[in-house]
Amino acid sequence: MLASLARRLALAAALSLAFAAPGRSAEDAKPAPDPAAPSSTTTAAPAATPAAPVFRHGLSLMGEPAYPAGFPHFKYVNPAAPKGGLLRLAEDGTFDTFNFVVPRGTPAAGINLIYDTLMVAASDEVASEYGLIAEGVSYPADFSSVTYRIRADARWHDGKPITPEDVVFSFEALTKNNPNQRFYYSHVTKAEKTGERDVTFTFDQAGNRELPQIVGQLTILPRHWWTGTDANGKPRDIAQGTLEVPLGSGAYRIKSFIAGRSITYERVKDYWAKDLNVNVGKDNFDEMRYEYFRDDTVMLEAFKADQYDFRVESSAKNWATAYDFPARADGRVVLEMFENRSSGVMQAFIPNLRRDKFKDPRVRRALNYALDFEGMNHTLFFGQYKRTSSFFSGTELASSGLPQGRELEILNSLKDKVPPQVFTTAYTNPESGSEEARRANLREAARLFKEAGYEVKNRKLVNAKGEPFTIEFLLSSPAMERVAVFYRPALERLGIEVSIRMVDTSQYINRVRSRDYDIIVSGWGQSLSPGNEQREFWGSEAADREGSRNLAGIKDPAVDALIEKVIYATDRADLVAATHALDRVLLWNEYVIPAWGLNYTRTARWDRFAHPAQLPTYSFAFPDIWWFDPAKASKTGAGAGK
Repeated sequence: MLASLARRLALAAALSLAFAAPGRSAEDAKPAPDPAAPSSTTTAAPAATPAAPVFRHGLSLMGEPAYPAGFPHFKYVNPAAPKGGLLRLAEDGTFDTFNFVVPRGTPAAGINLIYDTLMVAASDEVASEYGLIAEGVSYPADFSSVTYRIRADARWHDGKPITPEDVVFSFEALTKNNPNQRFYYSHVTKAEKTGERDVTFTFDQAGNRELPQIVGQLTILPRHWWTGTDANGKPRDIAQGTLEVPLGSGAYRIKSFIAGRSITYERVKDYWAKDLNVNVGKDNFDEMRYEYFRDDTVMLEAFKADQYDFRVESSAKNWATAYDFPARADGRVVLEMFENRSSGVMQAFIPNLRRDKFKDPRVRRALNYALDFEGMNHTLFFGQYKRTSSFFSGTELASSGLPQGRELEILNSLKDKVPPQVFTTAYTNPESGSEEARRANLREAARLFKEAGYEVKNRKLVNAKGEPFTIEFLLSSPAMERVAVFYRPALERLGIEVSIRMVDTSQYINRVRSRDYDIIVSGWGQSLSPGNEQREFWGSEAADREGSRNLAGIKDPAVDALIEKVIYATDRADLVAATHALDRVLLWNEYVIPAWGLNYTRTARWDRFAHPAQLPTYSFAFPDIWWFDPAKASKTGAGAGK
């Protein structure tokens, strides 16, 4: 969240095709001859001059953008927010590069602070973006391309202008060197300079309304810097990691760093876009520093010792028990929960379907029956969580009951390709609120394993070849280790050999990227307007691509077809219906063992900061629109501003 380099999820569904269908040739699209048209011997009237493109100040997938052209600032900011102060944040693990383009190494936290994008999202709208580097955006009625016009005053930190060449370079560098970005922008066939300040992206399909906004999320890199030489005269290589401080264009630049341990960003006082309407009231801290710690236990103690200012608490146990210390008691530390209205989340135990032992859905359902969530929630989580029963949990996009109307129509078109339960039974997770229920669940799990061809011999669950069923949980979080330890006895009662492998962050990332795991604990965040990113999450093309977000390895023609229904939904109602259908099919294929969630973000902070009275609807926007409050800070002790 605070230091995440992950790009925010793509926003939304698409409209139906307005003109020729994708793939239709130019010859097919020719109009029929007009009998009234002049013959070859007739002098034809001069051809009409093509209409000049219309450039818009913003884009929305929900009709028109809420803010008009020339708006002074977003309504949720304090335009008079004071600038100043230091914000100290924390990360676990380490970092070894400032180059986020290549999917190797661990980029420094906050590196996105030094760069700008073509467009920026509004935090009080579901799916709207407004110009940052781009002063305008234009696209044809069939969404087959998009043109961005760069602001004349857009500048890099060295004073040189941001150019169309920079945009083209950025697109090509990202798609050439990063498989995830190549997949994300796979429908962009080319990027080219088409005017003094214009860049046009051409798509391989028409009708996909989301594509112009996806392009607007592109992080722009300085071509002249990356193709230049370093202080030693050595040519730079964007395909390699580096700890040379890169040139940026954003509100912050790197001030100092200790490799792998800390990095400090300073606000750029002459930042070219500081007075732009999308930036008014934002970027208020003079400095932002990230300190690295070896694990979350050490990080928590560092917070209590006032070594950093703000943390998101992911552990229910910590939230319930770990903040009983003097600074909390006397009000110098504030605990606050912020409701999440912007997205849904599926957190889950994710089995690797690339391994034969997890290919049978009965096996995966059996693992769900073995999970004693109610006992876990009581013992480990202090009753704070609810079991997740949707891949779009917490939103109107979550399926429920039985399919009806448009959703049923969509599912009927794939009836022979989806589990029959989709039409007859509302999906639910097994419940284990009593000892009797837990025993019944284990009996059902054993039955499912037997149906799938397994039996218990010498207290070991084995397949027809006599091979034991084993599970290794690959983890990097001590909090999740407690969960796996709780889960293990039930699995062992079924005859499964269970091991729990704790590794450091770098090892974990590398093993997940290379698909070297049995089961991991992870998840997928979902926006209120799902679209092209669903291919990355569940699409067959992403299943075997190293580093993709298809962590489970799903390859299912019905899922692929439903993803396309989501992307090409014709309106909001059609989007909701298609997403319900996708959700239902994902659930009944038992691709994951759903975990649990809380529709709030738990935060702890030293009380040194202020924010606008009314935070935006879809984010609590820390630290973007918060600011340092010297009066508050003076009451909190020696750590303030250090």
